[in-house]
Amino acid sequence: MANSTIKLKKKELVANDTMAFHWEMPEGFEFKAGQLTHIKLINPSEIDEEGTKRPLSLVYAPSENELVTATRLRDSAFKRVLKDLPEGSEVEFDGANGSFTLHKTESTPAVFIIGGIGITPVRSMIAEATNQETDHDITLLYSNKTPDDAPFLSDLENMEKRNPNFKFVPVMTRSNADEWSGERGHIDAEMLKRHVSDINKPIYYLSGPGGMVEAMQEMLIEAGVNEDNIRAEEFAGY
Repeated sequence: MANSTIKLKKKELVANDTMAFHWEMPEGFEFKAGQLTHIKLINPSEIDEEGTKRPLSLVYAPSENELVTATRLRDSAFKRVLKDLPEGSEVEFDGANGSFTLHKTESTPAVFIIGGIGITPVRSMIAEATNQETDHDITLLYSNKTPDDAPFLSDLENMEKRNPNFKFVPVMTRSNADEWSGERGHIDAEMLKRHVSDINKPIYYLSGPGGMVEAMQEMLIEAGVNEDNIRAEEFAGY
């Protein structure tokens, strides 16, 4: 798809320092759950050394028929301009890109080990599997500091209620037992084995900050998981 312009319909805070942007859906636009697009600011008031364009995952599933991106609000020129865009503003985008998508073989389980804003492509994949009622056996371990830092937490809780094949394991690293009754601390092999009966069967999807993705990859390999069954996408802090 050639570059085209899209208009901002609305924006909303979806977690601490995290904003979702709802865009007008271009006619005939098609994408796969898990893909991303590149958003380019038009005549921004300030530009940083990274330029005016960033990759952003498409958060909603194709079956939800909405074009939504989300990002952590960091102190960069791109993020400042994006955050302050008035509704009705236009940006350029280049369609759907990327291959971080759910595998087709429904008899092979999927395990997602995700940190923070890395949830954006994963929310799309799980929503699509839920809406299409596929037979994928899906487990999501989703790490955040606190529930208030976790984008789309309630969406994922609702998907678990609707999808009998989806097991949702939110993990909080900075909540104490009084604040959070679920899994706490950092995801490790022991925690993984509590929620995945056979760790050698699934295809693993890792997404989040680079350091976390690297650590989770090492943890899986040390636990004996075949490296060919690990797919990863890192999110930079731009």
